[in-house]
Amino acid sequence: MAKMKDKTRENISIASEIDRLEERRERCQDNLERAEFKSRKARLSEQERQELENEMAIINERVQKLDKELAMLRGENRRNMVLSVALLTISALFYYVFFYNENDT
Repeated sequence: MAKMKDKTRENISIASEIDRLEERRERCQDNLERAEFKSRKARLSEQERQELENEMAIINERVQKLDKELAMLRGENRRNMVLSVALLTISALFYYVFFYNENDT
C-alpha cells in the first residue's frame, strides 16, 4: 500500500502536492475551530466533552503531521528551484563562452 502511494506521488508535481496538503490542512484547521467553538458554546455532558477533546487531539496530530510534510515538500521544492537556477546559470555561461565570444574573434 505504501509503495502504491509513493508511485502515485512520483507522478504528481511537488507544487500540486503542496497545494493538496495545504487544502487538507485548512480543512483540518476548520474542523478544529468548529470543535473548539462547540466545546465553548454547547452544554455538553462529561462523556461528550471527553469525546470532543479526543477528536480535537486527533485533529491537532493531523495538523502537525501535515505541517511536517509540508515543510519537507517546501524544502524539496526550494532545492529543485536552486538546482534549476544553477543549471540555467551554467547554460548561460556556456552560451556566453562558446557562442558570444566566438563572434568577437
